[in-house]
Amino acid sequence: MEKVKIEEHGNVALLRLDNKVSNAISATLVENLSDVVNRIKGNCRGLVLAGGEKFFSMGFNLPELLKLNRSGMTEFFYRFNQVVLDIFTLSMPTACAITGHAIAGGTILASSCDYRFLASGRKLMGLNEIKIGVPVPYLSDLMLRQIAGDRAATAMVYRGEFIEPLQAEKIGLVDEVVSCDQVENRALQKISQISALPPDAFAAIKANRVESIRLAYEKNGKVKNEIFLECWFSKSAQELLSKAAEKF
Repeated sequence: MEKVKIEEHGNVALLRLDNKVSNAISATLVENLSDVVNRIKGNCRGLVLAGGEKFFSMGFNLPELLKLNRSGMTEFFYRFNQVVLDIFTLSMPTACAITGHAIAGGTILASSCDYRFLASGRKLMGLNEIKIGVPVPYLSDLMLRQIAGDRAATAMVYRGEFIEPLQAEKIGLVDEVVSCDQVENRALQKISQISALPPDAFAAIKANRVESIRLAYEKNGKVKNEIFLECWFSKSAQELLSKAAEKF
């Protein structure tokens, strides 16, 4: 069963994560998302990434991933980072419509888009990796610091606390907080407006924005990813991850 659905809105594709209520990031979801992103590259002018009303995404599917050996987890983690980079470097405008909690990997996926629109109310975002014994993935750290600035990003990743919509908007993690029933419409409206501009010029402008992060990941990503995996398979992290997996 496909974990990512495509909805067409004129020349904008809305990709909806569809992996039960939690939208946990599994190997299948990553594979499906990668396939869909590659499929739409030449067929639309903009992208909106969306999830569910309770969870945009709860993050990595820990019960599934904890069953993987080093080889399997390495393959998953590299593929996840690649699809994040693919979305981040798309030559078209992108937005994330966040109507539910976007936790850990959910925040990472949201950060790969040009714009983020978050529902008002108690909707949590954040990177809690430090609390489960692993570092924030290198690519995500780079994107977060570009989006929110070094000071706000450092506060987030050092403490691993979740933040609510008004705080997310204050630090620049999201562009706008709107009512839940307007989140997707606002994201589609924004991308429709931007995608109406000359596409070649937009692609060049965006390439300039993402270039430093793309080059840094291409240069350092392998070493940094291996550090993440070393932490993941450490005894202390496995204990913390197993405890966290009980919440799924």
